[in-house]
Formats: sequence, C-alpha cells, structure tokens
Amino acid sequence: MERSSFGKQREDRYFEDYIPGSVYRFGPAQVAEDEMIAFARRYDPQVFHTDPEGARKSAVGTLTASGWFTAVLAMRLLVDHYLPGANLGSPGIDELRWTKPVYPGDKLSVRVSIVSTRRSRSKPDRGIVYAVIEVLNQRDEVVMTWKGMTNVRCRDRSDQPSD
Repeated sequence: MERSSFGKQREDRYFEDYIPGSVYRFGPAQVAEDEMIAFARRYDPQVFHTDPEGARKSAVGTLTASGWFTAVLAMRLLVDHYLPGANLGSPGIDELRWTKPVYPGDKLSVRVSIVSTRRSRSKPDRGIVYAVIEVLNQRDEVVMTWKGMTNVRCRDRSDQPSD
C-alpha cells in the first residue's frame, strides 16, 4: 500500500521512522517546457532537449526533457517529502536508469520503496536507509529509476546498534 505521508514532519523524522517494506508516493511536479529548455541549454545542450523545431528533425523526433532535469525534479520531491531533517547525506546511488522519455506538460511523481535499513556499528548515532526510487508520469509509467541510500541520524542515540 502506497502512502503519501510519513505522519511526521521532516524535522521530527529519524532513522527509526524508515520502515523496510514501506512505500511512499509524492508529487506531482509539472514539467514546464520553458524550465526544461533553460536547464538543457545550460547543462545538456542537445537539440532534442533545447529546440522544439530542431527536435522534430532529430532522430528522437520530438522535444524531450534531459534525464538530468528529470532527476532534478525528482530530487525536489524527495527533499520536500521524503528526506528527514535528520538527513546526513548520501554516499551515492546505484543503477540509475531512464526508462521512458519525459515530455513538456508531463506530471511526475516519485514512488519510494524502503528496501532495508541498517544501524551503523561504527557510528551508532546514525543508520543507513536503502530504497528504490521510481519516477512516474501521469499515466503511471515508470520513466526513471535508481537505488539510493541515505544516512539518517537516529532518534535513539544509544551505543547499541540494532540488528
């Protein structure tokens, strides 16, 4: 079952609030053509991202969002709804995939499935949350995925990590 809220504000959320098996969905974020083009002109200046007419003449055949722009929109949704105030950063992501094009006017949401959590043995004031992130369009088609991990401060900062 997907949830749209943790039931706690970001500032009150800690490692213990991230339960394996939980699934959350947040959004939507509107894909605005002008923002999409401006981003691509600056960071990913390929014709099918920057010029509607040029995109029609390209092998892609239409204007599409840069995958990195899609990632930026997803990250904003994650910061606003998923990441806690006790966030200590991420050591990285794995298996980033762009599975379908994103177009101007699309409405994107993120689905976060918490896969596992592990309390740090060397730093018992924190734990790591492992999750699969899916970005979906308004037709519930998955357009992007990655596996992520986030270091999160523990509410219970005792010296005894849980197994």
